Amino acid sequence: MSNFLRLLGRRLLALPVMLLGVTILVFVILQFTPGDPATIALGEGASEEAKAAYNREMGYDRPLVVQYFAFLARLVRFDLGMTTPPAQPVIDQIKMAFPMTLQLTFLGVVIAAVASLILGVVAALYRDRWPDQIIRVFSMASIATPSFWLGILLIQYFSLELGWFPSGGSSAPGAGFGPWINHMFLPALALAVPVSASLIRTVRTSMVEELDKDYVRTAIGNGVPRKQVITKNVLKNALITPVTVLGLRIGYLMGGAVVIEMIFSLNGMGNLIFNGITGNDINLVQGVVITIAVAFVLVNIVVDLLYMLINPRIRTV
Repeated sequence: MSNFLRLLGRRLLALPVMLLGVTILVFVILQFTPGDPATIALGEGASEEAKAAYNREMGYDRPLVVQYFAFLARLVRFDLGMTTPPAQPVIDQIKMAFPMTLQLTFLGVVIAAVASLILGVVAALYRDRWPDQIIRVFSMASIATPSFWLGILLIQYFSLELGWFPSGGSSAPGAGFGPWINHMFLPALALAVPVSASLIRTVRTSMVEELDKDYVRTAIGNGVPRKQVITKNVLKNALITPVTVLGLRIGYLMGGAVVIEMIFSLNGMGNLIFNGITGNDINLVQGVVITIAVAFVLVNIVVDLLYMLINPRIRTV
């Protein structure tokens, strides 16, 4: 328990530093976006006096360092500013959109994890035989398949031709699990397939390395059932690397969700960041990017802690 708390403490101490770096990076990059915030907010016909007054009110006439610390002070209070007219709090927009992105990412992670675990283990157990060869071909083809293109194909076949799933939109609030999974399955599948393909190869490689170790041959030679050795020892030890890769891929899934949400007409963070970029809304883009970055950092901290649950040997580090 003390080692667990020590690891948790190190991750929590590193969290503010990582988040500070994210805010600096996002703030600096968005300062170079084209367009004048006053012109965007007030319109092209606004007078120079009105634009100057707006810049003074919003603090855009101050040095960048002062602007950054003012932005950081607002961020600590969960104040992400206002969108361009019609003015609405950015935090309210994110509260409405972020749950959709979380749901899509979560379902994509579940599909990718389950598929990669099953196929990766089967490929390792049937190494260099026909199941392994088929799974290899599938994984290579899936890695080369862009999520947005796969999403379009899924809509074309399963929605427009077969009519099994809706082509877009989300279920009504409180409609239940059935309508929710019916609307979310295709976009989550499009998001998960490329990720699961790389995870399949990772799981297979880790399983093969464990199966070739001496303790496996010794246990089986001493009469321990092979199935028991695989489920209780090999699989548990082999999951360390795949869990690491999956934790890093969650950031990819969140980023890919932005495009998938546009294809399937889901009102998530993808719509928000698209509206922010097309409307040159700096506050909205900042809020969305920082929210996704914070979620990514927190997820990776959780993944680090999961290592200790998967393999007790890490608890001594």
